[in-house]
Amino acid sequence: MNISNLAYSDYGTTSAGEAAVLAVVYLFIFLFSILGYLISSFLLMKVFEKAGVQGKWRAWVPVYNALVYAKLGDFSPWILLGLAVASAIPILNFLAGLAIVVALIMISYRVAAKFGRDWPILLLFLLGPLGQWIFLGILGFSSNRWNPAAASPSPWGSSFLADKTFWNGIPAQPAQNVQGQNGGGYGAPVAPPAQGYAPPAAPGYAPPQTPPASGSTPPPPAPPAGPQV
Repeated sequence: MNISNLAYSDYGTTSAGEAAVLAVVYLFIFLFSILGYLISSFLLMKVFEKAGVQGKWRAWVPVYNALVYAKLGDFSPWILLGLAVASAIPILNFLAGLAIVVALIMISYRVAAKFGRDWPILLLFLLGPLGQWIFLGILGFSSNRWNPAAASPSPWGSSFLADKTFWNGIPAQPAQNVQGQNGGGYGAPVAPPAQGYAPPAAPGYAPPQTPPASGSTPPPPAPPAGPQV
């Protein structure tokens, strides 16, 4: 019996077994990733609904849902998008990944504050994806109402990290300059008219006169004007 053929046969069998195991592992990772994304999108949808975001589809679009979440947290979506692009560059991926984690914690802190939750709820993030799902589930299914005015201004409100953009269907936050929008800030508050203000009358319109008080004699009507010479 040829020893070299036996060794080659054992090597081929081992390689085929390892390939099968790797295929199963990769399939499990793929299915788990899909399931995790579906859970995250569903929980984000519940949070978006309570925050007044129009359109449930926004929570199911990859990357875009994170940008909407950033806007609710008073964080510039373009900065977050830039970090996501930088994370795909081999030289910058590590630092960009850390920056994304920090940004998501900042955003979640603001979103939780607008739901009336204190910062200790962010400790759930130490549990990884499971903790993030619990965090979103608490915000989306609890009885706490969304109230952007209840949160104090963000520490980065005057920096380049602040959100200054306006997207249709996404409510403008109090920290944004809603006076500078061009129809894109859904839900922007409109100031009521001042007390005692009366709109100008249309040309040719005479407001009705107040009837005289009971017992008083109304003044005689003015004589018609004579012809002018």
